[in-house]
Amino acid sequence: MLNTTSLIPEKYSDALAISAPPLTSSQICSLSNEFHQWQKEQFPVSEVTSLVAARAFYVDLILTKLWCQHHLDEFQISLVAVGGYGRKELHPYSDVDILLITQDVIADDLADKISAFITQLWDVKLDIGHSVRSIKECLNQAIDDVTIATNLLEMRQICGNQALVTQLQPLLIEDIFWTSEKFFIAKRNEQYLRHQQYHGASYTLEPNLKSNPGGLRDIQTIGWVAKRHFMADTLEQLIDHHYLTSNEFFELLECQDYLWRMRCALHFIAGRNENRLLFDYQADVAELMGFGDGGKLAIERMMKRFFRIISRVSELNRMLLQHFEYAILNEKKHSKEIVLNDDFVIIDGQIKVCDKRVFTRSTMIMEMFLLIAQHKEITDLHPETLRLMRNARRRLVSGMIDYARCREIFIALIKHPRGLGLAFTLMHRHSIIGAYLPLWRNIVGQMQFDLFHAYSVDEHSFRLLKNLYRFSQVEHNKEYPLCSKIVQRVRKPELLYFAGIFHDIAKGRGGDHAKLGAIDALDFAKIHKLGDHDGRMIAWLVEKHLLMSVTAQRRDISDPEVIKTFAEIVRDEAHLDYLYCLTVADMRATNESLWNSWKANLLEDLYYSTKRAFRRGLEKPVDLRAKIRENQQQAIAILKAETIDQERLKQLWKEFKADYFLRYSPEQIAWHFKHILEHNKDKPLVIISPKPYRGGTEVFVYTKDKPNIFYNIVSLLGAKKLSIHDAKITTNKSGYTANTFVVLDNRNKAINDSARALSIARSLSVKLASKQIRIKPKPLAKRFRQFKVPTHVSYIKGAAKNRTMLEIVALDHPGLLANIAAIFQKCNIQIHSAKITTFGEKAEDVFTISNNDNQSLTDAQKASLEAMLCNDSQRQILPN
Repeated sequence: MLNTTSLIPEKYSDALAISAPPLTSSQICSLSNEFHQWQKEQFPVSEVTSLVAARAFYVDLILTKLWCQHHLDEFQISLVAVGGYGRKELHPYSDVDILLITQDVIADDLADKISAFITQLWDVKLDIGHSVRSIKECLNQAIDDVTIATNLLEMRQICGNQALVTQLQPLLIEDIFWTSEKFFIAKRNEQYLRHQQYHGASYTLEPNLKSNPGGLRDIQTIGWVAKRHFMADTLEQLIDHHYLTSNEFFELLECQDYLWRMRCALHFIAGRNENRLLFDYQADVAELMGFGDGGKLAIERMMKRFFRIISRVSELNRMLLQHFEYAILNEKKHSKEIVLNDDFVIIDGQIKVCDKRVFTRSTMIMEMFLLIAQHKEITDLHPETLRLMRNARRRLVSGMIDYARCREIFIALIKHPRGLGLAFTLMHRHSIIGAYLPLWRNIVGQMQFDLFHAYSVDEHSFRLLKNLYRFSQVEHNKEYPLCSKIVQRVRKPELLYFAGIFHDIAKGRGGDHAKLGAIDALDFAKIHKLGDHDGRMIAWLVEKHLLMSVTAQRRDISDPEVIKTFAEIVRDEAHLDYLYCLTVADMRATNESLWNSWKANLLEDLYYSTKRAFRRGLEKPVDLRAKIRENQQQAIAILKAETIDQERLKQLWKEFKADYFLRYSPEQIAWHFKHILEHNKDKPLVIISPKPYRGGTEVFVYTKDKPNIFYNIVSLLGAKKLSIHDAKITTNKSGYTANTFVVLDNRNKAINDSARALSIARSLSVKLASKQIRIKPKPLAKRFRQFKVPTHVSYIKGAAKNRTMLEIVALDHPGLLANIAAIFQKCNIQIHSAKITTFGEKAEDVFTISNNDNQSLTDAQKASLEAMLCNDSQRQILPN
């Protein structure tokens, strides 16, 4: 273990002593490599504060040694450390910020020596950030730049002329430099802008340990504004100024130590100054920090701890900066109070306690949040209120749910029209939801190591609830009109909110989280005295919360049997209304970058199709022949405006099987046949829809059927940076195949460039007409290499007896769909439809297929196909 009397082994301090023989750059580099390895070996057994201070001390020795070797000690110049280095905080690969304070005029020989000194610092592999300024230049530049001013406040002399530092330091505390108030406002604004770069979200998949909201920079900001005001050198000194309590000081140290330890581990693993905890590093960082080498589980344990730490830092940062503004700067000392009751008042929009003992009764915490919902003029918690509430929250022996009065208030809060507004946001931000509901506490910071779930489970659930709340607000009606219409008309929207709270609450426990969450929801309903019907509705929504998204994205919702099966599970329009709104809110809150018009339209189509099924009656099946006739008649009506040969059209229709007219809308049928009739059948026809279809772009290919058609098309579309989400394949009686693909571009949007669409269509036509098509797949993206998704093949029971439904779950990568198509071709498998769904790094694709005899696969064929897919789907396979 390291101790305060010996920060580094003597071999390093002896070698770098001023009295020791001069060292070359290569000798220093060799010594530094040894020192770095020694630090890495010490990491598992040493306090991180000692390691950080040790590197700062080691760099001090190098700078002092080289300073003297370049004879800079003979001049009127001073070398000072600034920034983190000035605080004696240097992580393994942190940059070293230095300032050389000079006289107003620098002689040529001194300038040459400074240049040689800086050059050698680079030669010895120090990541140097340096500036050379006179005292006057220091002040002039710092007055205009708060970052420079902050660095100067933390300067520490390393060597050189002491008089220059002594002359500069008193000037930094004069109001003409930066007043305490001006400095506070600048640092607060700086923090706000930094947080905005992360969209105010702390819970990101690859956080920046330094700049992320709740990260190290937020701890430093707390110290900077207070240190400028009190001229304190350490955070601990702020206790004497009653800015920090002892508990808050030690909490900040605890949080800082964890973040420092994580940052040190990240530097060791990355081998450079890296603050972003990228997927590439997370497994190794987790192992180095002692979370085990279990891969995904170790990462999730580490990140859960991280998310809880940054939540605490964010809360302390908010509270202490507000406390500084109110109690120290006294900006609002003449503010008018609005009395709410004997316990609370409003000051400048912030709710403040009247008695410091108010939260000794746990129910008063819940009472306060109900007041926030009831009074829209309240905008936040007063810092004194927050400090008292934090202390009360930590003293809780059990969940507030144990108190009958708290249960009554919680129900009243959720039912209140503004309950899910500011009140619920503050409850989430300050850990009151977990204090009330122990089950919620278990998911706080719970991460899922994948590219699909962008937030921790509690943050995702909170965002889902905020989406539901937006549906209830008239001012947001244009965002999702159908959801808004439903939520604003249902009699009990609170059932939807309770389902949102519980839908993922069982994640991380093992087992089916939807079923376990449904049981939790029923228990919640009972102890909160909700009616049996309400409790069953909440539990059903929790258990089935994935049903609609799975059906819409992985089943053919143009198939009446799919709609019938879905409708039988949903049962009635009331369940459908709730489930639709919950599904939209859930999908949007999972990963906003993956939500698109295609998914929105799929859900809406499924909703309306199911609603029609309910109104028709589930016991009355769709008359398929009547449906075919209806589609054909409507298509003819559309085509009447075109100058086409109606008799030729009807003859061409006879070549198409009935299945085609069931799977396409009249508009699609008319569009297809207009172009087929005008086209030379000897060449492939490729057309691209000018208007989006369900939020995507429809690519229609009509050509003579031949081997590898599906493979060639998906390969070519992939090469054009288009992602396929849906495919329908039909072969007519004369040997031609009609293939439809719904695609999105690399921005997850429909193609809106007509020139690009025309170029893609022409390219596809030319390529399909050629005899040889071999598309070289792109290599797997670097960020995907950290994820292990074993290929899994399963067969799904479908309605059609002569079709087999196959589901493939695999790591998504360029050429995956082409791999699958190639294997189908090798096994003589016919593809009739495909639903392509990607969840981050994982692809979950469903195919409707048949064998070469146009029948469902035999057990032997299924086993053979499964073996080929599992063995080969992780690499590119080209057909013979």
